[in-house]
Amino acid sequence: MNLKFGTGGLRAAMGPGPDKLNLKTVQEATLGVAAYAKSLKEEPSAAVAYDSRNHSEEFAREAARVLALKGCRVYLYPRMMPTPTLSFAVRYLKCDVGICVTASHNPKEYNGYKVYGSDGCQVTSEAADAIQSCMERADRREAEENLPLEYFEESGQISYIEDKVLKMFLASVSKKRTQKKLVSGLRVVYTPLHGTGLSCVSSILKYIGLQDLQIVKEQARPNGDFPTCPYPNPEEPKALELGLAWCKKTDADLLLATDPDCDRVGVAAKKNGVLEQLSGNQVGVLLLDYILKSRQEAGTLPENPVVIKTIVTTSMADRIAEHYGAEVIDTLTGFKYIGEQVGALEKNKEADRFVFGFEESCGYLIGSYVRDKDAVGAAMVICEMADVYKSQGKTLWDVLEELYETYGHYETTLKNYEFQGADARKRMDLIRKGLSEKPGMKMQGSRVVRYVDYQEGIDGLPKSDVLKLWTKNGSEIVLRPSGTEPKIKVYVERIV
Repeated sequence: MNLKFGTGGLRAAMGPGPDKLNLKTVQEATLGVAAYAKSLKEEPSAAVAYDSRNHSEEFAREAARVLALKGCRVYLYPRMMPTPTLSFAVRYLKCDVGICVTASHNPKEYNGYKVYGSDGCQVTSEAADAIQSCMERADRREAEENLPLEYFEESGQISYIEDKVLKMFLASVSKKRTQKKLVSGLRVVYTPLHGTGLSCVSSILKYIGLQDLQIVKEQARPNGDFPTCPYPNPEEPKALELGLAWCKKTDADLLLATDPDCDRVGVAAKKNGVLEQLSGNQVGVLLLDYILKSRQEAGTLPENPVVIKTIVTTSMADRIAEHYGAEVIDTLTGFKYIGEQVGALEKNKEADRFVFGFEESCGYLIGSYVRDKDAVGAAMVICEMADVYKSQGKTLWDVLEELYETYGHYETTLKNYEFQGADARKRMDLIRKGLSEKPGMKMQGSRVVRYVDYQEGIDGLPKSDVLKLWTKNGSEIVLRPSGTEPKIKVYVERIV
């Protein structure tokens, strides 16, 4: 079975064959992207980046070569970079498309190929379908033409992205500061989990004046084998074990961990003297309240602020936003849809209304300077927030408890049900069909009193394979088959 181009691009285990990510499938995907770009403009341009995974640089350079071969002007980052810097470069260099070779937080066997539009946002279904059609029509032999990357470098068809672009990215992040200086003596441990985040994250934290920053040495160097954390996902407790050990020996107040492409950040903070991991939803509501409150106090909160989140993200955010008079826009799962909404605001000359976007899987965006989740900017504001609260004698957990007392204690859990074998997708489809055709069924031991099927195109959102249920005991349950792995994700939220 050939790899299919989905929303955002491709993701698969690396290896030989048409269903794996390898040089041949990267060539085929790039032929499709190039043809799509040329359908938009006669002489299109593209930005290309890559992360620390095995073969990422090789795949990125081959993508750049094929793009140039097909007549695209290519800007290639000369070294591995966080994914948000690719989103930034697409817009800063006024490119028509962007490609980032990364599999985000997946295990070492995986790699991926994310595609971005001219707005710096990952492509959604319409563009993904168009690229897939272009891939299917492409003559795969064209990518094998014997012209090396160096040929296009010498001709000027491929050039390397200058350091000034990265500096402009960091400058854009720093403009979203919430405090003039840190005052509490905050102690932070940071781990890039063998990924791309070390330079950007440490630079921005030093810029805002963080004096006590410790780097987890065992995980500081990029390494696609991820020897100390086989599943480099900052949502997972195991990925934070080394970082937590460093916190214990340095008496740190805060642990930050970014995934390999540095678009997600995991957080642990002191709770009764011991560091404990916060969930993506918990960090999200803390940031939301802090950003709205600090901007309101500073007089910089726009008249009609906008918060954007996904339909599987905690509805506690709605309560907090309502308190500050902010509008909440819900999107389908995936940060590309959040980026799409930020772009829509910009088209209406209302980008300044956007104050914060987040999803439950540790993805946050603090401004419209990029159109994807950004762990660099999130790490900066998390440290500023922790510093302010420490100066008041509070930890992040203390403030979270205050929010629960004000808005209700929202408890959220995520369960993953994995499927094995060649018929995995078929069995997932049968389960999904059964759930949507059983009135009176029970979930979590309580009768379902209402359900919404997003395949019908609810609330003006595109059709999506998502089912949302409400039970008699007050729980909200969202069932969503994963788009990249053979698993069904079940999100449960209830007020306790």
